[in-house]
Parts: sequence; C-alpha cells; structure tokens
Amino acid sequence: MKGNWLLPESLADVLPAEARRIEELRRSLLDLFRTYGFELVAPPLVEYIDSLLSGTGSDLNLRTSKLVDQLSGRTLGIRADMTPQVTRIDAHLLNRAGVTRLCYCGPVLHARPAGLLSSRELLQIGAEIYGHAGVEADLEIIRLALESTRLAGVKSVRLDICHAGLVRSIIDTDPAARLRADEIMVLLRDKDSPGIAELGVGPDGLLVATVRALACLPGLYGSATVLARARELLPALPGVVAALDTLESLLSALDDVSVGIDLADVGSYGYHSGVTFSVYAEGWHDALVQGGRYDDVGRAFGRARPATGFSLDLRKLAAGLSPAAPAPAIRAPAGHDAELRDTVHTLRQAGHIVVQVFDGEHATHDEFVFDRELVQRNGQWMVQVVS
Repeated sequence: MKGNWLLPESLADVLPAEARRIEELRRSLLDLFRTYGFELVAPPLVEYIDSLLSGTGSDLNLRTSKLVDQLSGRTLGIRADMTPQVTRIDAHLLNRAGVTRLCYCGPVLHARPAGLLSSRELLQIGAEIYGHAGVEADLEIIRLALESTRLAGVKSVRLDICHAGLVRSIIDTDPAARLRADEIMVLLRDKDSPGIAELGVGPDGLLVATVRALACLPGLYGSATVLARARELLPALPGVVAALDTLESLLSALDDVSVGIDLADVGSYGYHSGVTFSVYAEGWHDALVQGGRYDDVGRAFGRARPATGFSLDLRKLAAGLSPAAPAPAIRAPAGHDAELRDTVHTLRQAGHIVVQVFDGEHATHDEFVFDRELVQRNGQWMVQVVS
C-alpha cells in the first residue's frame, strides 16, 4: 500500500535548514528592492483564467493549472507566473500616470516541470518597472537583478542579453512566419538549424529571405563583436537596427560584468517586446534569473504601458548555495517561575533565540547551536557561555 506521506511528482517539502535559507533570501532581497524604490504588492494565488492569461502568449497557458470556481462556475487558474498579475495591478488598480516600480514574492505552480531537474512549485520573487520605454529602465532592472545575485552570495555570474524586437521585426515581414511564430521561437531557443532551414519547405513555407535571416540567428552569439556581424548578416529593417542600437547601449553601460550576446535566446512571441536577458552562474544547470521588456501585456487590461522586469525562483536559488549555518541560541529550562518567564521575554525582545527545553526532552535541534544557557545563580537568572 502506498504511504499517504508521498507527494506528487516534482513537488517537495522544504525542511528547516532550507526554509531558513529561503526566508533569509526573501527578506534580504525585498529589503534590497525597497532601497531602489520598489513597492511590494501581493496578488492572489488564484484568478479567473481569462485575466490570468491575458496578453501572455501560449507558453504560460500550457504551464497553468485550471480548476472550476464553485461559486461562479467560471474557470480559475493557479498562477504559473506573477508578472501578468502585477501588470494588472499597475494598469487597472493603481492607474498611476508616471513611472511605477513594483516588487512581489509568492508561490507559483507549474502544471508540468520546466525540465528534468525542475520543481513544479516555485517561490517567485521579482521586480517590475512600468511607464518608461527608455533603455534606462532596462538597465536599472538588469543592475538590480545582478545585485540580487551578488547579495545572495552567487559567484561568477554571466549575463546573456537578446532583443525580442529583432526577431519580431523579421517575422512581421512575412505573413507565413507570423502564422508559425510560436514554432519559430522554439526552433530559435533550441538553436535547431535544420529545423529552421525546413521552414521554407512546403506550401506554407516562409520566404527565402525570412529563412535566411532566421538561420543566421543561432550563430550570432558570443562577445560584443556579434553585434557588428549581425549588422552585416541581417536585413536592415528599422526594428532590427533599433534593437542592435539598444543592445550596444546596454553593453557600453554594463562594463562591470561578464556579458554575452545570444540573438537566438528569444522569449515568447507576443509577450516579450524588447530587451530580454538571463543570468547564469556556476552551480545552476540553467538560467538563475530571467527578465526582459513586455510593453504590450498591459493592453489586455485596458492600459498599454512600457514595462520591464525580472524574476527568479528562491527555492532554486537557495538550492545552489551553501546550507544556512545553525543560528546561535540560548538554552533555557521550562517552568512557571515568574522571573524566568520575564528573563526569557526580555532576551527574546532583544532579538536572542531562546529555546526552553522541557523536562526529559531529547529533541534534535538542527537549526540551532546552543552556545549559551540560562542558569539560576543566587536567585537570579543569568546567561552563561557554554564551553
């Protein structure tokens, strides 16, 4: 008989040491976001599906778990990404005229794991800027994402940047390509050169010029010299030229971090509209942080606004870091003595961890190391260092 303690596939409990590391990261990152002027919002875990998926493309739909609302009979979705919810808050609830900086942290659920080593439940934290279309907003978001990884103790990060507007400009010149945009995005992300070449085959094939331009993209990755090669190989469409100019501006400003260009590392067609980026680091098998510009998403909520942001999974981040060290604590006896109670209360108010041990208790405290103990001497309770 199967044990009733078993969890569904790709879901796991978070035990004390890991939970403590995750909570420490959550607090420190939200405090960091606040120093940049970001305000915290907390959208609900479940929403009507038509609101939750508005303007997000097909990828998010496949990752979203659905259920029926017993009150209204309408379909609900358990969020798989918090960014559309924050966009709804900016567009429909706050409705501010100027630039708005919002941050968030909460659980999200994926209907299927993103990869073999991925969990279906994530603790997503992120930051978004609304209301500014300039490269300055992209730069602030990228710098905040990099600072977040440094604050967490991540070493030797690498930033890869792309521009979804470049690919969109190529696709929009070809009606057949627009009909197969999602397929094209998958082929580019996988760097599937044979698959890209076959896009021109058959009655619904793409134009020769379109296939030629798309076929160049998987090879356009590496250092800043990629941009010069891209100007030579890609068609001089206005959107292509503007995208390359933006990437050059970012490269000139990001001179304190290892930056790579990957013009095939595209986001979702119909969702990302400009600069996209990923942060990689030793110890994690795929991107640790992902972000980018998504100017068109707010249109579904009645107010199109420039928007850019990033997010990461705190559980994934914590899994690649060193385990949290046990916290120093004071061991104290349990009892009804009034002076003992007052002393313990005073110590806790001062921020000390005090664990009152019951008579006969033999519990294992993996989370704490008892370097002090509370003892009674001459009728007074005193903290004594444990040798």
